[in-house]
Amino acid sequence: MSLLAVLTAEQTAARLPFPALCDAVAAAARDYAAGRIASPERQVLPLPDGGVLLSMPATAPDIAIHKLVNVNPGNGAKGLPTIHGVVSAFDAATGAPQLILDGPTVTARRTAAVSMLAIRTLAQAPRHVALLGAGTQSAGHVAALAALFPGIRIDVHSRSIDSAAAFCARQEGQGVELRPMSGPVDPAAGVVIALTTSLSPIYDETPCPDRLLVGVGAFKPEMAEFGPTAVHGSELFVDDPAGARHEAGDFIQAGVDWATVKSLVDALDGRATDGRPRLFKSVGCAAWDLAAARCALGQG
Repeated sequence: MSLLAVLTAEQTAARLPFPALCDAVAAAARDYAAGRIASPERQVLPLPDGGVLLSMPATAPDIAIHKLVNVNPGNGAKGLPTIHGVVSAFDAATGAPQLILDGPTVTARRTAAVSMLAIRTLAQAPRHVALLGAGTQSAGHVAALAALFPGIRIDVHSRSIDSAAAFCARQEGQGVELRPMSGPVDPAAGVVIALTTSLSPIYDETPCPDRLLVGVGAFKPEMAEFGPTAVHGSELFVDDPAGARHEAGDFIQAGVDWATVKSLVDALDGRATDGRPRLFKSVGCAAWDLAAARCALGQG
Protein backbone atom coordinates (compact mmCIF):
# COMPACT_ATOMS: atom_id res chain seq x y z
CA MET A 1 0.00 0.00 0.00
CA SER A 2 1.47 3.35 -1.05
CA LEU A 3 1.80 6.18 1.44
CA LEU A 4 -1.08 8.65 1.49
CA ALA A 5 0.00 12.09 0.26
CA VAL A 6 -0.67 14.84 2.80
CA LEU A 7 -0.12 18.20 1.11
CA THR A 8 1.03 21.41 2.79
CA ALA A 9 -0.74 24.71 2.14
CA GLU A 10 1.82 25.58 -0.56
CA GLN A 11 1.55 22.16 -2.20
CA THR A 12 -2.25 22.37 -2.09
CA ALA A 13 -2.21 25.78 -3.79
CA ALA A 14 0.11 24.45 -6.51
CA ARG A 15 -2.41 21.67 -7.25
CA LEU A 16 -5.23 24.22 -7.60
CA PRO A 17 -4.29 26.61 -10.44
CA PHE A 18 -7.18 28.98 -10.94
CA PRO A 19 -7.95 28.32 -14.65
CA ALA A 20 -8.28 24.58 -14.02
CA LEU A 21 -10.05 25.11 -10.70
CA CYS A 22 -12.67 27.39 -12.27
CA ASP A 23 -13.39 24.75 -14.90
CA ALA A 24 -13.67 22.09 -12.18
CA VAL A 25 -16.12 24.21 -10.17
CA ALA A 26 -18.22 24.88 -13.28
CA ALA A 27 -18.43 21.13 -13.97
CA ALA A 28 -19.26 20.41 -10.33
CA ALA A 29 -22.01 23.06 -10.36
CA ARG A 30 -23.71 21.24 -13.22
CA ASP A 31 -23.22 17.88 -11.50
CA TYR A 32 -24.63 19.24 -8.25
CA ALA A 33 -27.67 20.77 -9.99
CA ALA A 34 -28.31 17.47 -11.80
CA GLY A 35 -28.07 15.42 -8.61
CA ARG A 36 -24.78 13.74 -9.54
CA ILE A 37 -23.11 15.25 -6.46
CA ALA A 38 -24.62 14.79 -3.01
CA SER A 39 -23.69 17.65 -0.69
CA PRO A 40 -25.72 17.78 2.54
CA GLU A 41 -25.83 20.72 4.90
CA ARG A 42 -22.72 21.06 7.00
CA GLN A 43 -22.73 19.73 10.55
CA VAL A 44 -21.57 22.16 13.23
CA LEU A 45 -20.28 20.93 16.60
CA PRO A 46 -19.09 23.08 19.52
CA LEU A 47 -15.49 23.44 20.66
CA PRO A 48 -14.24 25.25 23.78
CA ASP A 49 -14.17 29.07 23.96
CA GLY A 50 -16.63 29.64 21.14
CA GLY A 51 -14.91 27.43 18.59
CA VAL A 52 -16.72 25.13 16.20
CA LEU A 53 -15.90 21.99 14.25
CA LEU A 54 -17.44 21.96 10.77
CA SER A 55 -18.04 18.66 8.96
CA MET A 56 -18.79 18.86 5.21
CA PRO A 57 -18.92 15.67 3.12
CA ALA A 58 -19.78 15.30 -0.56
CA THR A 59 -19.95 12.31 -2.89
CA ALA A 60 -19.97 11.80 -6.65
CA PRO A 61 -19.61 8.75 -8.93
CA ASP A 62 -15.84 9.30 -9.20
CA ILE A 63 -14.71 10.58 -5.80
CA ALA A 64 -15.91 11.35 -2.29
CA ILE A 65 -14.55 14.07 -0.02
CA HIS A 66 -14.81 15.11 3.59
CA LYS A 67 -13.81 18.57 4.71
CA LEU A 68 -13.21 18.79 8.45
CA VAL A 69 -12.43 22.31 9.62
CA ASN A 70 -11.99 23.83 13.08
CA VAL A 71 -12.72 27.53 13.58
CA ASN A 72 -11.28 28.88 16.84
CA PRO A 73 -11.84 32.65 17.22
CA GLY A 74 -9.46 32.88 20.18
CA ASN A 75 -6.46 31.73 18.16
CA GLY A 76 -5.59 35.23 16.98
CA ALA A 77 -4.61 36.25 20.49
CA LYS A 78 -2.33 33.20 20.63
CA GLY A 79 -0.61 34.02 17.36
CA LEU A 80 -2.27 31.06 15.64
CA PRO A 81 -4.47 30.86 12.53
CA THR A 82 -8.20 31.01 13.25
CA ILE A 83 -8.94 28.11 10.89
CA HIS A 84 -7.32 24.68 10.74
CA GLY A 85 -8.50 21.65 8.82
CA VAL A 86 -8.13 19.17 6.00
CA VAL A 87 -9.99 17.96 2.92
CA SER A 88 -9.71 14.20 2.44
CA ALA A 89 -10.34 12.72 -1.00
CA PHE A 90 -11.39 9.09 -1.57
CA ASP A 91 -12.00 6.84 -4.55
CA ALA A 92 -15.78 6.49 -4.78
CA ALA A 93 -15.78 2.90 -6.05
CA THR A 94 -13.46 1.45 -3.41
CA GLY A 95 -13.49 4.01 -0.61
CA ALA A 96 -9.68 4.06 -0.66
CA PRO A 97 -8.12 7.37 0.45
CA GLN A 98 -6.29 9.21 -2.32
CA LEU A 99 -5.12 12.57 -1.02
CA ILE A 100 -5.30 14.96 1.94
CA LEU A 101 -5.32 18.68 1.15
CA ASP A 102 -4.88 21.70 3.39
CA GLY A 103 -8.42 22.78 4.33
CA PRO A 104 -8.02 26.57 4.63
CA THR A 105 -6.16 26.70 1.29
CA VAL A 106 -8.88 24.69 -0.45
CA THR A 107 -11.56 26.95 1.03
CA ALA A 108 -9.83 30.18 0.02
CA ARG A 109 -9.08 29.05 -3.54
CA ARG A 110 -12.38 27.35 -4.37
CA THR A 111 -14.29 30.33 -2.92
CA ALA A 112 -12.30 32.71 -5.11
CA ALA A 113 -12.86 30.40 -8.09
CA VAL A 114 -16.64 30.63 -7.59
CA SER A 115 -16.36 34.43 -7.62
CA MET A 116 -14.26 34.29 -10.79
CA LEU A 117 -16.95 32.15 -12.46
CA ALA A 118 -19.52 34.78 -11.54
CA ILE A 119 -17.35 37.50 -13.03
CA ARG A 120 -16.63 35.45 -16.14
CA THR A 121 -20.32 34.77 -16.80
CA LEU A 122 -22.14 37.84 -15.45
CA ALA A 123 -19.75 40.68 -16.33
CA GLN A 124 -17.44 41.71 -19.11
CA ALA A 125 -13.73 41.13 -18.54
CA PRO A 126 -13.05 43.61 -15.73
CA ARG A 127 -10.24 46.13 -15.70
CA HIS A 128 -11.00 47.56 -12.27
CA VAL A 129 -12.28 45.64 -9.21
CA ALA A 130 -12.97 46.77 -5.65
CA LEU A 131 -12.51 44.37 -2.75
CA LEU A 132 -14.34 45.23 0.47
CA GLY A 133 -12.24 43.65 3.19
CA ALA A 134 -8.57 42.87 3.76
CA GLY A 135 -8.52 39.38 5.23
CA THR A 136 -7.69 35.85 4.11
CA GLN A 137 -10.49 35.63 1.57
CA SER A 138 -9.40 38.93 0.02
CA ALA A 139 -5.88 37.53 -0.39
CA GLY A 140 -7.33 34.52 -2.19
CA HIS A 141 -9.32 36.80 -4.49
CA VAL A 142 -6.26 38.91 -5.31
CA ALA A 143 -4.42 35.73 -6.33
CA ALA A 144 -7.36 34.61 -8.47
CA LEU A 145 -7.77 37.98 -10.17
CA ALA A 146 -4.03 38.14 -10.83
CA ALA A 147 -4.07 34.69 -12.41
CA LEU A 148 -7.10 35.28 -14.63
CA PHE A 149 -6.94 39.02 -15.32
CA PRO A 150 -3.25 40.05 -15.35
CA GLY A 151 -2.63 43.78 -14.96
CA ILE A 152 -6.05 44.48 -13.45
CA ARG A 153 -6.46 47.33 -10.96
CA ILE A 154 -7.66 46.15 -7.54
CA ASP A 155 -8.83 48.66 -4.93
CA VAL A 156 -8.66 47.18 -1.43
CA HIS A 157 -11.04 48.76 1.09
CA SER A 158 -10.51 48.31 4.80
CA ARG A 159 -11.58 50.03 8.00
CA SER A 160 -8.50 52.25 7.77
CA ILE A 161 -6.21 53.26 4.96
CA ASP A 162 -3.26 51.95 7.00
CA SER A 163 -4.67 48.42 7.23
CA ALA A 164 -5.52 48.50 3.52
CA ALA A 165 -1.96 49.63 2.71
CA ALA A 166 -0.48 46.87 4.87
CA PHE A 167 -2.60 44.29 3.07
CA CYS A 168 -1.55 45.60 -0.34
CA ALA A 169 2.11 45.46 0.68
CA ARG A 170 1.72 41.78 1.58
CA GLN A 171 0.18 41.02 -1.83
CA GLU A 172 2.77 42.77 -4.00
CA GLY A 173 4.51 41.01 -6.87
CA GLN A 174 1.47 39.33 -8.44
CA GLY A 175 1.28 41.44 -11.58
CA VAL A 176 -1.74 43.55 -10.62
CA GLU A 177 -2.16 47.18 -9.58
CA LEU A 178 -3.12 47.26 -5.90
CA ARG A 179 -4.49 50.44 -4.35
CA PRO A 180 -5.34 50.83 -0.66
CA MET A 181 -8.68 52.57 -0.19
CA SER A 182 -11.00 53.73 2.56
CA GLY A 183 -14.43 55.18 2.00
CA PRO A 184 -16.76 54.98 -1.03
CA VAL A 185 -16.07 52.69 -3.95
CA ASP A 186 -14.58 54.34 -7.03
CA PRO A 187 -17.38 54.83 -9.60
CA ALA A 188 -15.13 53.27 -12.25
CA ALA A 189 -14.98 49.89 -10.50
CA GLY A 190 -16.82 47.37 -12.68
CA VAL A 191 -16.95 44.64 -10.02
CA VAL A 192 -17.37 45.00 -6.25
CA ILE A 193 -16.58 41.93 -4.14
CA ALA A 194 -17.60 42.01 -0.47
CA LEU A 195 -15.39 39.82 1.75
CA THR A 196 -16.25 40.68 5.35
CA THR A 197 -18.20 39.13 8.21
CA SER A 198 -20.18 42.32 8.82
CA LEU A 199 -23.47 42.13 10.72
CA SER A 200 -24.79 45.21 8.94
CA PRO A 201 -24.60 46.29 5.28
CA ILE A 202 -21.37 47.95 4.21
CA TYR A 203 -22.58 48.69 0.65
CA ASP A 204 -26.06 49.82 -0.35
CA GLU A 205 -25.69 51.93 -3.47
CA THR A 206 -28.32 51.98 -6.19
CA PRO A 207 -27.26 49.26 -8.65
CA CYS A 208 -25.91 50.29 -12.04
CA PRO A 209 -25.89 48.13 -15.19
CA ASP A 210 -22.12 48.19 -15.67
CA ARG A 211 -21.24 46.99 -12.15
CA LEU A 212 -21.45 43.40 -10.89
CA LEU A 213 -21.81 42.90 -7.13
CA VAL A 214 -20.38 39.71 -5.58
CA GLY A 215 -21.10 38.83 -1.94
CA VAL A 216 -18.77 36.33 -0.29
CA GLY A 217 -18.06 37.12 3.35
CA ALA A 218 -21.52 36.97 4.98
CA PHE A 219 -22.40 33.31 5.52
CA LYS A 220 -24.93 33.43 8.38
CA PRO A 221 -28.49 34.81 8.41
CA GLU A 222 -27.50 37.54 10.87
CA MET A 223 -24.71 38.80 8.57
CA ALA A 224 -25.23 41.18 5.65
CA GLU A 225 -22.77 43.02 3.41
CA PHE A 226 -25.21 44.35 0.79
CA GLY A 227 -28.24 46.38 1.86
CA PRO A 228 -31.82 46.21 0.55
CA THR A 229 -31.34 48.94 -2.06
CA ALA A 230 -28.55 46.96 -3.72
CA VAL A 231 -30.40 43.65 -3.34
CA HIS A 232 -33.85 44.65 -4.56
CA GLY A 233 -32.48 46.62 -7.49
CA SER A 234 -30.54 43.64 -8.84
CA GLU A 235 -31.09 40.39 -10.68
CA LEU A 236 -30.06 37.85 -8.03
CA PHE A 237 -27.88 34.75 -8.33
CA VAL A 238 -26.54 32.30 -5.73
CA ASP A 239 -23.97 29.52 -5.89
CA ASP A 240 -26.03 27.06 -3.81
CA PRO A 241 -29.80 27.71 -3.82
CA ALA A 242 -30.47 25.27 -0.97
CA GLY A 243 -27.79 26.65 1.33
CA ALA A 244 -28.52 30.28 0.48
CA ARG A 245 -32.03 30.10 1.94
CA HIS A 246 -30.46 29.48 5.37
CA GLU A 247 -27.14 31.33 5.08
CA ALA A 248 -27.40 34.29 2.66
CA GLY A 249 -28.07 36.97 5.24
CA ASP A 250 -28.03 39.76 2.63
CA PHE A 251 -31.00 38.15 0.87
CA ILE A 252 -32.75 36.88 4.00
CA GLN A 253 -32.70 40.28 5.70
CA ALA A 254 -33.90 41.98 2.50
CA GLY A 255 -36.85 39.57 2.30
CA VAL A 256 -36.20 38.43 -1.27
CA ASP A 257 -38.65 36.31 -3.23
CA TRP A 258 -36.62 33.10 -3.55
CA ALA A 259 -38.59 32.06 -6.62
CA THR A 260 -36.83 34.86 -8.52
CA VAL A 261 -33.30 33.93 -7.43
CA LYS A 262 -31.22 32.15 -10.06
CA SER A 263 -28.41 29.64 -9.57
CA LEU A 264 -24.77 29.54 -10.61
CA VAL A 265 -25.76 27.06 -13.33
CA ASP A 266 -28.35 29.54 -14.61
CA ALA A 267 -25.52 32.06 -14.91
CA LEU A 268 -23.18 29.57 -16.59
CA ASP A 269 -25.89 28.63 -19.10
CA GLY A 270 -26.77 32.24 -19.89
CA ARG A 271 -30.18 32.27 -18.20
CA ALA A 272 -29.98 35.91 -17.13
CA THR A 273 -32.93 37.57 -18.73
CA ASP A 274 -34.43 40.56 -16.94
CA GLY A 275 -31.75 43.09 -17.89
CA ARG A 276 -31.21 44.50 -14.40
CA PRO A 277 -27.79 44.92 -12.76
CA ARG A 278 -26.58 41.65 -11.26
CA LEU A 279 -25.72 40.56 -7.72
CA PHE A 280 -24.14 37.16 -7.12
CA LYS A 281 -24.15 35.69 -3.62
CA SER A 282 -21.76 32.90 -2.63
CA VAL A 283 -22.36 30.86 0.53
CA GLY A 284 -20.23 27.84 -0.37
CA CYS A 285 -20.90 24.12 -0.16
CA ALA A 286 -18.95 20.87 -0.08
CA ALA A 287 -19.56 20.36 -3.81
CA TRP A 288 -16.98 23.09 -4.43
CA ASP A 289 -14.50 21.27 -2.17
CA LEU A 290 -15.15 18.13 -4.21
CA ALA A 291 -14.39 20.16 -7.35
CA ALA A 292 -11.10 21.26 -5.78
CA ALA A 293 -10.21 17.66 -4.93
CA ARG A 294 -10.92 16.64 -8.53
CA CYS A 295 -8.68 19.44 -9.72
CA ALA A 296 -5.89 18.49 -7.32
CA LEU A 297 -6.02 14.84 -8.33
CA GLY A 298 -5.94 15.84 -12.00
CA GLN A 299 -2.84 17.99 -11.44
CA GLY A 300 -0.93 15.20 -9.68
